[in-house]
Amino acid sequence: MSELLIRGRVLTFIDEPKGIDDTASYLTVDDGAVFVRDGKIVAVGDYAEISKAAGPGVAVADHRPHLILPGLIDTHLHFPQTQAIASYGAQLLEWLNTYIFVEEQKFAEPEHAAFIAGRFMDELLSNGTTTAVAYCSVHPQSVDAYFTAAEQRGMLMVGGKVMMDRNAPDALRDTPQKGYDETKRLIGKWHGRGRAHYAISPRFAITSTPEQMEMAQALVAEHRDCYVQTHLSENKDEIAFATSLYPDAKDYTDIYAHYDLLTDKTLLGHCIYLSDREISVLAETGAVGVFCPTSNLFLGSGLFDRDRF
Repeated sequence: MSELLIRGRVLTFIDEPKGIDDTASYLTVDDGAVFVRDGKIVAVGDYAEISKAAGPGVAVADHRPHLILPGLIDTHLHFPQTQAIASYGAQLLEWLNTYIFVEEQKFAEPEHAAFIAGRFMDELLSNGTTTAVAYCSVHPQSVDAYFTAAEQRGMLMVGGKVMMDRNAPDALRDTPQKGYDETKRLIGKWHGRGRAHYAISPRFAITSTPEQMEMAQALVAEHRDCYVQTHLSENKDEIAFATSLYPDAKDYTDIYAHYDLLTDKTLLGHCIYLSDREISVLAETGAVGVFCPTSNLFLGSGLFDRDRF
């Protein structure tokens, strides 16, 4: 049995803050401690009280005057893009075709996927992020590498293979049936295993045909406990392209609504250019807009209007 007492200024949240003055939503202890036994937190509070309860001889990691806080959560990442971070692109679609789709083709090799997955998880942990939601590549082996690396580190991760059957290189396309079959198999293998949670992941409307969206719709209906992730309204050219591919949709959001992909477990990347109608649809369905500031500023896509949401 291993035990560790982590000492410092403790900050932890008890409830979702209702405003900047909501002091009841969090707990702070100036001289606090987190008591860890066999990798799990067993007590949090005042150092004097926690150390007494822990007993003599327990190792102490003294981080005063720094903060000790819960692991951070990142709700929008692409693990196959790890080696392409900061690759210059003037606009989203150009950047995808020039760098990202080229990089993602490497994940057909299990050894490469495993190597990058390990680097990806270690980089998250080095920045204090212990839980994240990420897209894998179209290759099932990338999902296996992703969840295996997370499992080895005891991390709670959400993820899934992207489903793409058009507007991408041939090496990155599946088919509607193949996307369904591979996703179904991966859900059975990983969802609920340890701390792993699966996200059904049609990449975005531009890279999925209506037939593939129907397969995604079927997967969501069959696996209500899974998350759903896709992209929405990151870039004006993307919006124009997506809506041209689905001319009967009222707007970009309506494409996903038509296929019943908007649920209270849906995470929609970016959501920068949404109409009032679209925001109302998200509110009604419980789907969540997920802003990614580093990406959106780097590519000049725009800023998320948090107050409007």
